[in-house]
Amino acid sequence: MDAPQPSGTTRRRITLTIDRPWCTWGARPTVTIDGVGHPAQWGTGTWAVTESGDTEVGVYLYNRAWRFGAARATVRTAQTLRYRGGSLPLGPGTITARTTA
Repeated sequence: MDAPQPSGTTRRRITLTIDRPWCTWGARPTVTIDGVGHPAQWGTGTWAVTESGDTEVGVYLYNRAWRFGAARATVRTAQTLRYRGGSLPLGPGTITARTTA
């Protein structure tokens, strides 16, 4: 496995919008890029991904008691993703991808 490149050398970034469900019970989102978790915030942000090949992006919600709303998507050419958790703090969430030319 290749070592990660220094910050600022990755040229490909994706935009991820994390929509807050109406009932979160104090949960915070966590984004995973190829299995590595990163704390996140509600709203829109950008994330660095590998320049070539497929990248697996996942999001789940965590509130110190349990983890819920997990969803995953493989990013190929998509540049914009949107995560929506379930309306209640149980069950899976969804990630939808939009490819921009």
